[in-house]
Amino acid sequence: MEIVKNLTLLRLFKYILAVLLGTIILAISSKIKIPFYPVPMTMQTFVVLLIGIGYGWKLGLATISLYLFEGMIGLPVFSGTPEKGIGLVYFTGPTMGYLIGFLVTVFIAGKFNYNSLISSFLKLTFATSFIYILGVLWLGVFIGWDKPIFELGVFPFLLAELFKVSLATLVANKTNKIKKIF
Repeated sequence: MEIVKNLTLLRLFKYILAVLLGTIILAISSKIKIPFYPVPMTMQTFVVLLIGIGYGWKLGLATISLYLFEGMIGLPVFSGTPEKGIGLVYFTGPTMGYLIGFLVTVFIAGKFNYNSLISSFLKLTFATSFIYILGVLWLGVFIGWDKPIFELGVFPFLLAELFKVSLATLVANKTNKIKKIF
């Protein structure tokens, strides 16, 4: 009985460590700006995909949920924080839909298996699209539907997303093996 209890505690410790490590990597990826056209990019959505692929949907959702919670309580984990504000005020700003989209994306990315390049690319593109669908929906509510929300909230990021999804596709098969650890 003691062995079972120790194994359960060890597994729980491993999960907590993985979630914390995931939020740290995600926070770091949101702070590094890479020069790109037409706007600088962060590797945040790439890391969200990797968390989904590597952790699976359950641990991935736990990681992204903790990350969002950290940002809502005021830790400067989001891109643009603390310069553009922190906490719930920042979270409920123009980027809220994109941040909520992380949850859907990590769930979908965590549910798929990744075998071939073409199928992996299509699955990851599908998963990533929810960041932008929810982002644009919230942006329309936030700034008004009469504004050019697609031109503001999607178009500038398409080339960068194509790059990140392609990169995630190349590492998906190897990253998918991490799921077996958990």
